[in-house]
Amino acid sequence: MKDEAKDIAIQPTEAQAAPESEAAPKTPAKKKRARKAKGTDANAALEARIGHSFTDPNMLMQAITHVSALKSGRKRGDSYQRLEFLGDHVLGLVVSDMLYHAFPNADEGELSKRLAELVRKESCADVAKSLGLLDDIKLGSVGSSADARLRKSILGDICEAVIGAVFLDGGYAAASEFVRRNWTERMHKPRRPLRDPKTVLQEWAQGKGLPTPVYREVERTGPHHDPQFRVAVDLPGLAPAEGIGGSKRAAEKVAASVMIEREGVGGSNDG
Repeated sequence: MKDEAKDIAIQPTEAQAAPESEAAPKTPAKKKRARKAKGTDANAALEARIGHSFTDPNMLMQAITHVSALKSGRKRGDSYQRLEFLGDHVLGLVVSDMLYHAFPNADEGELSKRLAELVRKESCADVAKSLGLLDDIKLGSVGSSADARLRKSILGDICEAVIGAVFLDGGYAAASEFVRRNWTERMHKPRRPLRDPKTVLQEWAQGKGLPTPVYREVERTGPHHDPQFRVAVDLPGLAPAEGIGGSKRAAEKVAASVMIEREGVGGSNDG
């Protein structure tokens, strides 16, 4: 009897006896929970980059889903397309409001040029890249094989769709916060000149009661087929400013830009 008790005491439990390599495989339910947990973590990381916690996570998933990734039987409306349409107009409204208050002396024409530059697809794609959205886009086989130009267009669309999703999920305030956070610096530092520097300098000079700026060729160098021009611009009471370019007009623009920068001329009429 004692020996029997001893044998029972030293027998390992079932959990102890099962080697790690022979552990029971995950059940379908466990696998599903693991995938869900992984997806939740990915969503949380994406929301952190976007700066908005979604009440309805499906809204965010729709915003990053290209039509090529839709399974058979699903409608095109389940992709980002409808959200992109909405986000495009929300972006235009928020940026218009930003411009209106940031440049109180700018006329309608200048505001329109600034708006067009800020809401163009390339600008939206740049924002999407800065947020790391490229790797989050859900693409099907057709979308995955898209060339670089089309992928850039898709990236811009995705950015607008995210704005639409934030607007529907969190309202105008949340969408406005997203746009302001990602567009304010771009608004004050446009990627491309909005106006010809010669025009800006001339208007500034007229506003100061000065005559029209005078441009003069200082030097021409290089071979006949590839010349380089050095041009100076003169205004009474100011030191000349010089610029170099492959044509007289290009050199004049550079010279005007140099004087504009040196004299602190505001090309946006916001000063």
